[in-house]
This record gives sequence, C-alpha cells and structure tokens, in this order.
Amino acid sequence: MIKVLIVDDHAIVRQGLKQILADLSDMEVFGEASSGDEALKFIRTGGWNIMLLDIAMPGKNVLELIKLAKQQYPRLPILILSMYPEEQYAVRMLRAGVDGYLTKESAPEQLVEAIRKVAKGGKYISAAMTEKLIGELSPYQEKPLHTTLSDREFQVFQGICAGKGMIDIAQQMALSTKTISTYRTRIMNKMGMSKNAEIIHYAFKNNLFD
Repeated sequence: MIKVLIVDDHAIVRQGLKQILADLSDMEVFGEASSGDEALKFIRTGGWNIMLLDIAMPGKNVLELIKLAKQQYPRLPILILSMYPEEQYAVRMLRAGVDGYLTKESAPEQLVEAIRKVAKGGKYISAAMTEKLIGELSPYQEKPLHTTLSDREFQVFQGICAGKGMIDIAQQMALSTKTISTYRTRIMNKMGMSKNAEIIHYAFKNNLFD
C-alpha cells in the first residue's frame, strides 16, 4: 500500500486529490498538511511512503522541506504537484532532490502513473522537460536570470517577491538580517537589478508567483 502525504495550502486541491486516490486499491491518504510548518511535523514523525508537495505555501520554505525530508528519509520519494509550469521550477526542484514534477493541469491518470513510478524508485517528468534538462547541459543555452541563483539566494528571492522585509525573511530562514542583506545584494548583482520592485516585476512577468 502506497501511503500518500498531501501537502497543499488549498483545501479544495487536497479534497480533489483525496477523491482521486480513494478508488485506488494500492494507495491511501496517510495525512494532509496545509503549510510548510504542518508538513514539517509529518516529516519528523514519518510513516508515509510518498509526499505530494506544492511549491507555494505559507510557513517553512519548500526547498528547506525537501532538504529536511531527504536528510531524514533519503529513499522516500517526493513528487511536486504545482500550478506553475515545469520550465519555471522543475530543474531547481529536481536538483534539490525531488523525484518528479507534475503540474496541476495534468490528468488524474497521469498523477496516478507518476505516484506509482516514483514510489517504485523511478523519476517522473514530462517529455518536454526531458528535452529542457538536456538543453541545460549545453554551455550555449541561455538561462533565465532566476536560475543563476543558489538555493539560499532563491529563498530570499521568494521572500522579497512575497513582500516580506529582511527581518521576516531572516526569521523564516533562521539567519541574521546581515546575512539576508548579503544574499539580497548577490541577487541584485546576478540579476542586474537595484530595487525590490524590479525583482517582484520580474517574478510576475515570468509567472513565478501568484
């Protein structure tokens, strides 16, 4: 039996996923979390076989959740189920350690297929994403500015896009405000920007956040 942990901040999404899994003889919903902090409790206690994880949630940052989950249960798969297109996040998520990436526009049959595949130790991405990953290996492939950021820098980038101040971001990441300020400076340098407003505009333009 595949025990699925659903992590998504939208109740209607969680309910829909539970309905999809309800009729399957080889799967059951182990638990559900509506924030990164709630998911952290499940990660610490264990008992699940696969985590269905959304990208944009309140509380603990998704990259931190992935890191913590993989440290504690390196063999348990994580499948990202996101509203954001693969080309925006899949590469970073795969590098962070997830085992598959699926958009919420996918058909229920595709979700079930993905869960079964990663539960058996496989990886799941679309054919289009496979081509993109191959393209990422080319030194001549032009890459979006946000993909040049490290994971820590990207977390600060996410905080800025959410309208959070340096103090709030520092508290969430358990770092000093001086360190966050240093990351912000690196982000500005890498992306050729000078104001938070430019970062937020870039994020909306590239469909990175709501």
